Order: sequence, then structure tokens, then C-alpha cells
Amino acid sequence: MTVTLCRAAADDAATLSALAISTYTEAFGDSYPPHDLHDFLQAHYSVAPQRVELNDPLNAAWLLRVDDTAVGYLAAGPNSLPHPLAADGDIELKRLYVLSAHQNAGHGVRLMEAFLEWLDTPARRTLWVGVWSENHGAQRFYARYGCSKVGEYDFIVGASADREHILRRPAGSACA
Repeated sequence: MTVTLCRAAADDAATLSALAISTYTEAFGDSYPPHDLHDFLQAHYSVAPQRVELNDPLNAAWLLRVDDTAVGYLAAGPNSLPHPLAADGDIELKRLYVLSAHQNAGHGVRLMEAFLEWLDTPARRTLWVGVWSENHGAQRFYARYGCSKVGEYDFIVGASADREHILRRPAGSACA
């Protein structure tokens, strides 16, 4: 088994889209009416929006492959979470997902460490993360990297509103 991790480029849009749709559906597919889920996935994770994100120099994404199959990814960009402490230049970890068949193999840590190296070079920047209020495993994962809850907001998918925690790691804090 060969594990590789690389920054995604615009020509990875189709791979990133397929992975984003698969992982989101695995994680949350039963949480929404099928038409709401479909519309959300097409609006946010289809090839066109992935290409736009990958072409924006303010965004960054990483693909993790096992052998030649993409099994996980992390996407980041300018913070969009609603919080009064948010400032220009802050970065939001927008998505970190690994296919369920490849979880618990350290892939999330690999993705997070590559992201933090990018985030904190040449200087440590403030990190924001939105995480579902019921995803306690993700909350513990981000806490290991110095993120703590500073607020809440509603994440909208169609007619559904999920309560999300807003996590923050200030620019001056050390990684765990």
C-alpha cells in the first residue's frame, strides 16, 4: 500500500468533486431529503465549483491517495464563518473528509499536518473550523490542534438547519 499526499490543482477538479460528493454522502446522506442533498452537492461539490476553488490562489486543497485511489481530502480558504473575531487573512478549514473504508488509518492526521504546515508558513495564521455540534470525534480531533469552541451557527442544506460549532485556533497559539 502506497500513501501519497499532494496539493490539488485545477486538473484535479473532477477527482476532488467525486471524492467530496462520496464522502459527504457517506457522512450525512441520511440526514437530508434526497432532493435537498442533491441540490446542495451539485451547488457546492460538483466539478464546476471545485474548479473555481482550485483556481483561486486564496484557496488550497490536498488529495490523499492510497495506491492510485483518492480516499481523502482537505479544502481550505478565506474564513467565511460568522464570528465577530474573524479578520481578513484568517483561514477556514472548510472540509476534511476520508472515505469510511479508509478511516482510522492516520489519514486525517496526514491531511491536517500538511495543511498546518501551509497555514503556518511563513507565519502562524488564525484557523477557523465549523463542525457539526453532534460530531464529537471531529471536535476532539480539532482540539488536539489547539482549536476551541468560540461560537455557533446554522449550516443550511435545503430546508434543514444543522447546529454547527465554530472552532478557532488563534494565530499565536502552538499546535499540539
